[in-house]
Amino acid sequence: MSEIIHLNVGGQRFSSSRQTLTSVQDSFFTSLLSGRIPSHKDEAGAIFIDRDPYFFGKILNYLRSKEIQLNDVDVRSLRHEAEFYGITPLVRRLMLCEELDQSACGGILFHGTIAMPSPPFPVADKRQSVTSIDAELINIPSATLSDPRNNFSRSKQSFTDGVYCSSDSRHGAVFNLSDLKMGNVGGSHFMHPLRVTIIKGHFNWLAVAFPHFVSLFRLKESFGWNLTWTSPYIDLTVSNIALNAKVMNPGQDGCSRMVAVNYGNFVQLWQISDNGQRTREIGRFCLTVDVNSLFFIGSHLVALSRTGKFGVWHAMTQNWQIQDVVPITSYDTTGSLLLLGCENGSIYNIDMQKFPLRMKDNDLLVTELYKDPTGDRITALSVYLTPKANQQFAGCSGNWIEIAYGTSTGTVRIIVQHPETTYGQGPQLFQTFTVHCSPVVKVMISERHLVAVCSEYNHVRSWSVTRFRGMISTQPGSMPLASFKIVSIDDPMSPPSYAQGNDFGPFGEKDDQQVFVQKVVPETDQLFVRLSSTGNRVCVIRSVDGTMITAFCIHECEGSSRMGSRPRRYLFTGHCNGTIQIWDLSTALELSSKAAGAEVTLGGPTPDELMHLVDQCNLTNSRATTPSVSPSPYSVANDGLCTPQASRHRLMEAGHTAAAAAAEVAKGLPLAESTAAAELIDSAEDDKETKD
Repeated sequence: MSEIIHLNVGGQRFSSSRQTLTSVQDSFFTSLLSGRIPSHKDEAGAIFIDRDPYFFGKILNYLRSKEIQLNDVDVRSLRHEAEFYGITPLVRRLMLCEELDQSACGGILFHGTIAMPSPPFPVADKRQSVTSIDAELINIPSATLSDPRNNFSRSKQSFTDGVYCSSDSRHGAVFNLSDLKMGNVGGSHFMHPLRVTIIKGHFNWLAVAFPHFVSLFRLKESFGWNLTWTSPYIDLTVSNIALNAKVMNPGQDGCSRMVAVNYGNFVQLWQISDNGQRTREIGRFCLTVDVNSLFFIGSHLVALSRTGKFGVWHAMTQNWQIQDVVPITSYDTTGSLLLLGCENGSIYNIDMQKFPLRMKDNDLLVTELYKDPTGDRITALSVYLTPKANQQFAGCSGNWIEIAYGTSTGTVRIIVQHPETTYGQGPQLFQTFTVHCSPVVKVMISERHLVAVCSEYNHVRSWSVTRFRGMISTQPGSMPLASFKIVSIDDPMSPPSYAQGNDFGPFGEKDDQQVFVQKVVPETDQLFVRLSSTGNRVCVIRSVDGTMITAFCIHECEGSSRMGSRPRRYLFTGHCNGTIQIWDLSTALELSSKAAGAEVTLGGPTPDELMHLVDQCNLTNSRATTPSVSPSPYSVANDGLCTPQASRHRLMEAGHTAAAAAAEVAKGLPLAESTAAAELIDSAEDDKETKD
């Protein structure tokens, strides 16, 4: 007769025969009962196992009868326990149950895949230094290029015999190209050389950025998406891209598409024909400071820096012009207008269609449009032109304009300038909201809604907008709609391109329904699409092949030439293996509107979904208003909330002097900790005087 085994699982007693427990070969129980792994017994002599007794009961019943009841059971959690115990037959059955609703071909929203392009090869005989080459190309002093403040870090990389070699000082390594394509290399902060970093769309064209090159894709009605052009290898890491698929004056060579790339302080611009056979490099331009935003206004290319510099490449004169303004904290565009929100609380206006120059010094004509009443920093900006303004824009660009902006104190204001505004006066203050307690990072005014997002876990407030004959009205005024959060865990070690490729929105035309795209953790295979007005869930996108989503964008493509065809919105997701997956967002919105009357309306991730997602990263306490994955620059793992004094003490133990430790800590402190930083430096100086 088989021996009876008594078990204590999580405090609950179980008894079973040795034959039952060892019925599955090479399991946890065969190792436990054979003595290959150590065991502990309680006071009654039962073997103690520190696991969940509820799931153990289900697994034990399976070992007894080879049957399993899944009523009211979390299949994923049960599979996790079965994997721990090594019950392979049960694991396989549970995996099959989980995959019933999943398909490698995607669901109803999956629209297709764009294959990874072949990467360009670096120029093998380029032996000059980056300083001499770039100085020669753009004709600027080499001292400017070699200045360490410009943050240049040249990564020498090459492809040789199917092997990708990287000698980057941070992670020098050699990888097989087949592994790179499958996404089987790299750690959490490794910049995969074939991963998609940014996606930008314009009409039926897509520009896709990888760490060291850019590819251009075109949508053809009969053939779908096709690769048209790939840039030469770019030594520095790409940080921003811009696409213009409608060049007004393509020239004799017929190059009617323009692609711009930013790396470090430089902007490189190409003009490309429809079939990609003819390519003309317009030039490389230097802004002398890091470029934070890159975009086209018409055929003009604009590069902005938070320091207050902005550069414009004028399509008519073919000149690159740099100008200094007040430090820029936000911007928005509409038509040919560029609005800049600045640190001094002012909103400045530049009309790129007229491209006016001051006669005395040939500078751009930058006019102050409005000044915040309290002088707070303008941290978010959105401009809306009413339908009448769009029809008459060429003749009255200064009228029919509505602007919403947010400030560093959390205030949201709407200013308007309508035809009845007295000539010569700027926009007038229309409405003020003081519902946010943290700086506003996003604001959007559209035909039907006003949406504002603050930095506190991306907290969103939305209002309905009342209009009379197309103009915003006070009767009955803006009514509150919803309050919700777009929680997104930031990675403090992410490259600059991460923010460009993972912007959560809102996306959509201002006369249509807009959506947020919520990416909860940096490394994930799923996205939550939510309405910007209410926060209700539209759909959940899951990578069909399980690869991590590294970038995404929402873009509306033109309809086909067939009668009745309409433009459709798509969500493009870039992945760590270089592929792009396409999702039909128009269908998702239609299905969501039909289900709007349901009793239970989901928003972002449920608590169970959120816990499953955050299992993929380590959270740490931080002084940042948005949670960050570990390691955080403002805290130390396993130490809880790290004070500036504790950080200084830790650095001093590592061999730093008191003054050097204080300076290092002060560098990493946010603005709110300036007092603590000052105390640290004062304390360090006192220590030095005492020692002397």
